[in-house]
Amino acid sequence: MGNPITVADLTCHHGDHLAVKGVSLTAVPGQVTALVGANGSGKSTVLMALAGLLRPTSGTISGRPASIAFVPQRSTAPDHLPITVRQTVAMGRWASCGPLTRLGGEDRRIIDDCLARLRISDLASRRLGSLSGGQRQRALVAQGLAQRPELLLLDEPLAGIDIHAAVDIAEAIDSERNRGATIVMATHERAQAERADHVVRLEQGVLAAG
Repeated sequence: MGNPITVADLTCHHGDHLAVKGVSLTAVPGQVTALVGANGSGKSTVLMALAGLLRPTSGTISGRPASIAFVPQRSTAPDHLPITVRQTVAMGRWASCGPLTRLGGEDRRIIDDCLARLRISDLASRRLGSLSGGQRQRALVAQGLAQRPELLLLDEPLAGIDIHAAVDIAEAIDSERNRGATIVMATHERAQAERADHVVRLEQGVLAAG
C-alpha cells in the first residue's frame, strides 16, 4: 500500500517532561507493530508523534502517509457528547470528503460495512455516551476503519473490554493488516502483542534491552 515508516532517534517532551528519548523503529505496510511497556513508558507519545499530533523535540519520522487514522483509548471520548454511534463512525469519512460535504452512497456503504465488521449495526442509533466500554471501543475502532487509512494507530484497543469485543477488534485489525495497511498499536495485552509481526518494548521512555 505504501512505503515503510521509519522513526529515527525520536525524542519528545510534554512540556518540561521528557516522554521518550532516542526511540527508533520501522513500521511496514501489511504488518502490525506492537508498542508494549508499562504505563508511562512512552507508548502513547510515540503514537501521537506518528499521528502528527505531537511535534518531536528531535529525531525524524519518514515515510508517513497522508492517510492516517488514530484510534484513542475510549476514555478520551466524553460521555456527554450528543452523538450517535453511526455519527461517530461517519466522522471517519470526513478525512476524505470534509465535515461539510454530504456523504455519498460509497461513504454510506463504508460506514455500514464498518458497523457490521465490529458488530454494532444494532447500536447505530444509540448515543455514544450510553454504551458500555467494549461497545464504545468498537465504535471508535469502526470510526478509524471508516477512514480506509494507510496508517492505522491504536492506543490500547483491548484495554478493559469484554472477550467478545476483544475478538471482534482483533479480527478487524487482522483484516486491516491483510488490506495492506501499516498498523502500530500500543498494548498491555500479551496475547495481542504475540499476534503482532514486530514488538517494540519501551521502558521509561527508551527502548528496552532485549
